[in-house]
Amino acid sequence: MPSTLDLARKLLALAQTGLHFTEGEFDKERYHDVARIAEALLARDVGASSEQIRAAWQFEAGYATPKVDVRGAVFRDARVLLVRERSDGGWTLPGGWADVNDSPAEAVEKEILQESGFSARAAKLAAVYDRNKHAHPWYLFHVWKLFFVCEITGGSPQSSLETDGVDFFALDGLPPLSAPRVTAAQIRRMYEHHCDRALPADFD
Repeated sequence: MPSTLDLARKLLALAQTGLHFTEGEFDKERYHDVARIAEALLARDVGASSEQIRAAWQFEAGYATPKVDVRGAVFRDARVLLVRERSDGGWTLPGGWADVNDSPAEAVEKEILQESGFSARAAKLAAVYDRNKHAHPWYLFHVWKLFFVCEITGGSPQSSLETDGVDFFALDGLPPLSAPRVTAAQIRRMYEHHCDRALPADFD
């Protein structure tokens, strides 16, 4: 049985797509009504106000599709490269939203450079995860997370506008993680892919 969050997210997606395609004023009014119902469901279950939810989703336009988040897993001597997010103080694999006109590999390589100071090469697509199916906190939008095993090609540790720490950590000594971005289980799974490049990519 889908959760209230899943149902409300689907309603918002239907409203967004409907508003994109319809030209009829009565249909537009109906789709706005659908969106208001979804906002009320979300406000009741996640603790945000209807106004906050509306402000977030109304930035989106066009046919509703999942957002794409890329993450780069870099290992050195069985230690993983992590960066500390200024926004929540948690550590994560370097990454973020994929930008338009970047290929998936280009996107993750750019994120690693921007957030850690290291230049890297994407060596393997290790996983395409549905964020909803992993232990991440609630988020309004549906997200697919692309995890790459990457190799450092140069550079040195540097903080950025979004990160204020760069370091390598042992897998059995991970720091507090940024839960919206990565889980300990995902990091450990990426190490398995790093050690065995013949493993098929995970999905869902």
